[in-house]
Amino acid sequence: MPDDTILDDAIRDEGELRALFGRPHALAVRKSLPRLDHYCRDFIALSPFLCIGTTGADGRADVSPRGDPAPFVQVLDDRTLVIPDRPGNNRLDTLVNIVENPAVALIFFIPGFEDTLRVNGKATIVRNPELLRRAEINGRQPKVAIRVVVEEAFLHCAKALKRSKLWDPTSQLDRKTLPSLGRMILEQTCDAGPDEATVAAADADIEQDYKTGLY
Repeated sequence: MPDDTILDDAIRDEGELRALFGRPHALAVRKSLPRLDHYCRDFIALSPFLCIGTTGADGRADVSPRGDPAPFVQVLDDRTLVIPDRPGNNRLDTLVNIVENPAVALIFFIPGFEDTLRVNGKATIVRNPELLRRAEINGRQPKVAIRVVVEEAFLHCAKALKRSKLWDPTSQLDRKTLPSLGRMILEQTCDAGPDEATVAAADADIEQDYKTGLY
């Protein structure tokens, strides 16, 4: 735990924040839309990846990635999105949170674009057969989908992605910079540390799931 003195200058309310940063630019406020216009729709149609933020009844927050070949998010109208829920590890963090608290926040990415699209709204877990049929890939349909009623949508500037150089090929790291996913999780969860055979088996299981369990 940090020394309490480090928290002595913590900012406690919006007034203190505004004293430091001032008011937002008028265009930054004005760009917030209560619906999806044609630019938002075009952005979503090109996006193969998004992150969804949710919060449970206890206030615990979660952010989860979602991805498929574009276009994978269905735009039913200018206020409604549908996101397929693909097979995962059955933790169901996002889905349980939505059942408890429908407020969600989305951010859409397009490879090579440094601008992003943010969408906030209320979500529901649905299992309408037609919506699930439209989300079918490789002959497999999701069990459920996430329907989002849009309350706010706006395009976000490129500063964060420019600073991070996310799409810059020269900034990409060799995957061997860190151990394999199986090794890291086993070492996080095993008191004595896993033997090499256990690590190899875990890595093989993960790779097999990537081959057969994406859909």
